[in-house]
Amino acid sequence: MSEMLHRIFNRARLDDRQVNELIGLARGILADGKVDQSEAEYLYKWLVANQAANDNPVISNLLLRVKDILLDGILDDNEAKELFKTLEGLTGGDFEIGEILKSTTLPFSNPQPKILFDGKNFCFTGTFAFGSRRDCETAVTSKGAVVGSLTLKTDYLVVGVYATDSWLHSTYGRKIEKAVAMQGKGMGIAIVGEAHWVEFL
Repeated sequence: MSEMLHRIFNRARLDDRQVNELIGLARGILADGKVDQSEAEYLYKWLVANQAANDNPVISNLLLRVKDILLDGILDDNEAKELFKTLEGLTGGDFEIGEILKSTTLPFSNPQPKILFDGKNFCFTGTFAFGSRRDCETAVTSKGAVVGSLTLKTDYLVVGVYATDSWLHSTYGRKIEKAVAMQGKGMGIAIVGEAHWVEFL
């Protein structure tokens, strides 16, 4: 996992053609408001073929999730909803997706703080290379931290690595805006990127 994350964070951009093709495929799957068995299987085949051709982290991570979902050969309702939500997060509406977040595009705390876990409150937003939101939450709760929504008690807002310069207009941008406002009122919340957070795990 550590080696994979280093590869991800050292890349300035993902392969545009491949990511754009994935976005087009995802939007086609989402068009009717659901994901069915045949669509999930087609997506899996596409991911396998493209992951073999180019070790793209977006594709590799999505492949792992889809493979796990289809492990028993059946896409149940909960799995279909999970996959729909994942693809919806990747397509991100009408703005460009696939750019690894640059530290200059977001209001990260400066200097970046040391991250402590025991008894600290974490909130996660965005899409993560580390894994699903649940994977991220488990990583910190196993170290004694608490996870939840963005509140006055939040110590760290962690922003996932997959985002664009259009973050202000995105759904997760609202949390970032709220956290910035909280900082402006003198609250001790820190806004950190996924790469910085991973360093302390």
